[in-house]
Amino acid sequence: MAASRNETVRHLVATAPITRDVVTRFVAGETTESAVQAVRTLNLPVTLDYLGEDTEDKAQAEKTVQAYLELLDALHAAKLARNAEVSVKLSAVGQALDESLALTNASRICAAAEQCGTTVTLDMEDHTTTDSTLRVLDELRRTWPWVGAVLQSYLHRTLEDCERLAKAGSRVRLVKGAYAEPPDVAIQDPHEVDLNYVRCANVLLAGEGYPMFATHDPRLIDIIGERARWYDKTEFEHQMLYGVRPDEQRRLGARVYVPYGEQWYGYLMRRLAERPANVTFFLRSLVSRS
Repeated sequence: MAASRNETVRHLVATAPITRDVVTRFVAGETTESAVQAVRTLNLPVTLDYLGEDTEDKAQAEKTVQAYLELLDALHAAKLARNAEVSVKLSAVGQALDESLALTNASRICAAAEQCGTTVTLDMEDHTTTDSTLRVLDELRRTWPWVGAVLQSYLHRTLEDCERLAKAGSRVRLVKGAYAEPPDVAIQDPHEVDLNYVRCANVLLAGEGYPMFATHDPRLIDIIGERARWYDKTEFEHQMLYGVRPDEQRRLGARVYVPYGEQWYGYLMRRLAERPANVTFFLRSLVSRS
């Protein structure tokens, strides 16, 4: 976390050959053009995240909104919008300042996505924002019922949230969760997190909504396939992070989560800081691209 605020370390990470390879593999550049090029190159469904979170400045929140509007225009112009939705962190568009500001800004992005023929998913962040994010989701869905939600299987509450959201027209991305959370709100044992992921997946597959399973875990991917057959569910998708197991992405026809933007450094460092195992994961990824 200290490194995420250190400009000297940032320069080393950006310029040293081995760490530069990490950056370019897991982050699709800093500009709209680089994000659009990544969509072309992948030739898979994608969801694009303009990096930034914990914004406490209205001007920065507006900059984020404008970046999404520019991205959507570029995707539409390139005739890529139908295969490329966007993911939005409410904290990046003003949630910490005012929930109503975040709702207004997210609405602007949703309206632009609708005009371009694509969709929006609201990313989930740490547990202190969960209720606020779900309130904004409910409001957005009054106008755009296709707005996607993200639920984290390591939170104790998530099974109940899945039951509420597993309804017709609802889009839900299920993730394990990566933030460091206290035991009173989050499951601490990784095996128990996996078990709860399966419980939540069962609820989503049994429901009438559209589940989106974001995991790189081969065991969970196999289980999801088995449970989908059990529930006779054909309308669902796998999602995986940009640069992670690309061969498996192609095999599954997965939607790829593509982060981009100038704030890539903080994103990368925070992902490493949130869980120590992430360090090993990223280093292994340098050795094998599959």
